[in-house]
Amino acid sequence: EPRRSGELKRCSMAHNCLQCIKYLMFVFNLLFWLGGCGILGVGIWLAVTQGNFATLSSSFPSLSAANLLIVTGTFVMIIGFVGCIGAIKENKCLLLSFFIMLLIIFLLELTVVILFFVYSDKIDKYAQRDLKKGLHLYGTDGNIGLTNAWSIIQTDFRCCGVSNYTDWFEVYNATRVPDSCCLEFSENCGLHSPGTWWKAPCYETVKIWLQENLLAVGIFGLCTAMVQILGLTFAMTMYCQVVKADTYCA
Repeated sequence: EPRRSGELKRCSMAHNCLQCIKYLMFVFNLLFWLGGCGILGVGIWLAVTQGNFATLSSSFPSLSAANLLIVTGTFVMIIGFVGCIGAIKENKCLLLSFFIMLLIIFLLELTVVILFFVYSDKIDKYAQRDLKKGLHLYGTDGNIGLTNAWSIIQTDFRCCGVSNYTDWFEVYNATRVPDSCCLEFSENCGLHSPGTWWKAPCYETVKIWLQENLLAVGIFGLCTAMVQILGLTFAMTMYCQVVKADTYCA
């Protein structure tokens, strides 16, 4: 009898603990899913209104801001949905699937960050070479996204070309730059003398801006990692509690 009473007590404790974690995990994944909806919404809005905005790469034309947001949003929504259903149904298979998916994404992100720092010099050279190739698509049919992106970057960052304003000379086969390179914008001002153009290279200017805002980038990265670690902890804790409840209440 005392043994049976002890088992019932353990069963009750395991069940209460499971219920608490269950609702915490459901709320967490609901927010996760809503975040995915938001990212997907922004991606679709960008795709509809801006075309392939921020498609600067000629080697990876699909690597646009809109496409990246759509893919990210879809993945986040799927993972959040699996987590929500797994929590509500107390389903071990779904909880484990959620944990594995989130762990794979976390490890992939970690690998990308490590590779980026290890091969930063090679990435620098490749990126500049690829961006220079992309300049030749500026103003051509079907490349409105790339054209808009370069115009915005050169205007906002007060720069011209990838590593020098002369990068544009090869594109136009003339001593000319886009009008977005001008100190004071006017129609066909890119045909005027170099003294009326921005001289700063865009690649270095944007790189310096990123370095100056490294704290914000670091905080964003840290928050993303913390959310994922929290999700992994919730999933594994709940999985263990489901197993405990099954064991004690069998």
